Amino acid sequence: MTVEQYVERARKDGASDVHLVRGLTPRYRVDGAIQEMDGLLPLTAEDCAQAARELTGSQIRQAEAVGELDLALSIAGVRCRVNLFRQQEAWSAAIRLLNDHIPDLSELGLPKVVSEFPAYSQGLVLITGETGSGKSTTLAAVLNQINRNEAKHILTLEDPIEYIYTPDKCVINQREIGRDTGSFASGLRAALREDPDVILVGEMRDLETIETALTAAETGHLVFGTVHTNSAADSIDRVVDVFPAERQQQIRLQLSMSLKAVLSQQLLPKVGGGRVLACEVMKTDGAIRNLIREGKTPQIANSIQTTGALGNILMDKALNALCAAGTISKETFEGALRDQSGVKNPASSRPASPNIHSAPFPPPPSRGGGLPLK
Repeated sequence: MTVEQYVERARKDGASDVHLVRGLTPRYRVDGAIQEMDGLLPLTAEDCAQAARELTGSQIRQAEAVGELDLALSIAGVRCRVNLFRQQEAWSAAIRLLNDHIPDLSELGLPKVVSEFPAYSQGLVLITGETGSGKSTTLAAVLNQINRNEAKHILTLEDPIEYIYTPDKCVINQREIGRDTGSFASGLRAALREDPDVILVGEMRDLETIETALTAAETGHLVFGTVHTNSAADSIDRVVDVFPAERQQQIRLQLSMSLKAVLSQQLLPKVGGGRVLACEVMKTDGAIRNLIREGKTPQIANSIQTTGALGNILMDKALNALCAAGTISKETFEGALRDQSGVKNPASSRPASPNIHSAPFPPPPSRGGGLPLK
């Protein structure tokens, strides 16, 4: 089969990713789980090399030189993000199928308070979670709601661009890292000279990017960013810990003044098939801002728990409600449950049984030698 045929089959079966590895049958990810493509033989080294040639085209030599290559391609009419890389002297490929449909916020099963995010005029909003937890989809829905309702300039920095927006009331510029700008940091520095009202930073992971994002949020821009963390408290610690110790108090002060909200997400398998979103929400108030400023992040979970009137909710409570409603299994509940510090419990732990009386929850490149494509 060709790469195009693998992608066509993945699209038909509702898969999000395709994996091509020597010695294995082609695999794809459906509802978060890796599955074999039925009826296919294990791939040989030549099969993988042929797939690499199909994917790279004129960039073959670049792939050979560094042993890995990121690509943004249209395959079988589907926009795809591709990472081609070598392992054990053969080529492998991970192909992410990108969705062109931007859902409405109301379709995602998010807490109602998230519908307030598009109305913010300035500040920083963090959307957090593991890879594949739906962060990009949530952000696309939020930005598209702004696009439909307000006359603003939206500027995105993405790696890669996952959703393509159709401008409605907004002017929208989408910049891809590596193609339109060199890095998140350089793109964000330039953004401050491009008259944006709303800025999306696809990943906030280095000091310069975070520092510039905080400056933008403090100077009248609405900034959305993503962090690979599992809770609001973890997210704050992750941002602060990027900086050297002598600067961390100043960053806590900036964060306490500019942070508007944190939304942490998990996508979990549903009983009967499909997946469901579980969320932790932290909107900041005076007490939470004080905790951030004073470095008392372990106490944030308690503040979230006592500020439900703001729409705040802990992940534990969200998971509890999903389990009590029968939406997720007890095994899924136990695997996803975290203590209030934001660390997932090991599989051997014995978390408390779900409370059936809980209120329902609203719905740096490799420098190795080249590998010939043969």
